[in-house]
Amino acid sequence: MIAAALLSWPALVQPQPQNYPARPIRFIVPFPPGGGTDTVARLIAQPLAERLKQQVVIDNRSGANAIIGTDLGAKAPADGYTLLFCLPASVSINPTLYQSLPYDPARDFSPVIQLNTIALLLVTANVLPVKNVAELIAYAKARPGQLNFASSGNGSSAHLGMELFNASTGIRMVHVPYKGGGPAMADTISGQTQMMAGPMIAAMPQVRGGRVRALAVMTPKRVKGFPDIEAMGETLPGFDASLWHGVLVPRRTPAAIVHILNRELNEVLRRPEVTDRMATQGAEAAGGTPAQFAALIRSDAVKYAKLLKDAGLARSVSQ
Repeated sequence: MIAAALLSWPALVQPQPQNYPARPIRFIVPFPPGGGTDTVARLIAQPLAERLKQQVVIDNRSGANAIIGTDLGAKAPADGYTLLFCLPASVSINPTLYQSLPYDPARDFSPVIQLNTIALLLVTANVLPVKNVAELIAYAKARPGQLNFASSGNGSSAHLGMELFNASTGIRMVHVPYKGGGPAMADTISGQTQMMAGPMIAAMPQVRGGRVRALAVMTPKRVKGFPDIEAMGETLPGFDASLWHGVLVPRRTPAAIVHILNRELNEVLRRPEVTDRMATQGAEAAGGTPAQFAALIRSDAVKYAKLLKDAGLARSVSQ
């Protein structure tokens, strides 16, 4: 049902309207200031403002696995003056995970652009006696149900990345959800939990400090900025639990305005200072058309719907 609905997103290419933008633009980020998501939004906002010759104001509206900010974006005027920063949880995961949502991804939004692809990094507590993915699989298979993994919350990309790892290997590990990546990392450092997945920008300082061990990036191949870290796909061919960031606008935003935003954001993503900064965070700049971004959201919705159903997590969370 989700995938069918997402097919209705149109290709958006029309002539440029006059006098847009004529005032500042609000950029809703459904996470608190200072985190990895907020950092990427601010990295994009400044050069976008320069190109549009209007201020782009970050509006952090965190809570409820991105639902609060995403719903605010859905209900904003469709005039091109509200952008929404999104990620898989917003539009590809939450519709299957939650019993009900105050917004509908296909009904309420038009895709603008995929900003990047981000590698999740699997880290382990130093007390866990494994040094690579193959050793972890063997160790976990010999101890079904005895190992646990932390995450930043039910239905987060980090949680589902680990569920995908479970499903791909046939091992059973116990999920321990936390209210954020910070507490999850703290208990992994202490050995209270054995491992967790998280964005590289948040995990690498702990790896460099020797507090946790970097086991693998959860991608098909190694990440450009971190060539010494094993890729999960080297042991599990085709494995991909990477996430992404993107931009949406309210559904009835004029297609010509979406075209302008897509064009200008593509130019922003070509700037070396943007691509280089993303690379230091384990991210690769993306870009492309609204239709390509819609297809990505659709394919992820199908992938995560199956994963959630197989794991018994579909419609398991009430808002």
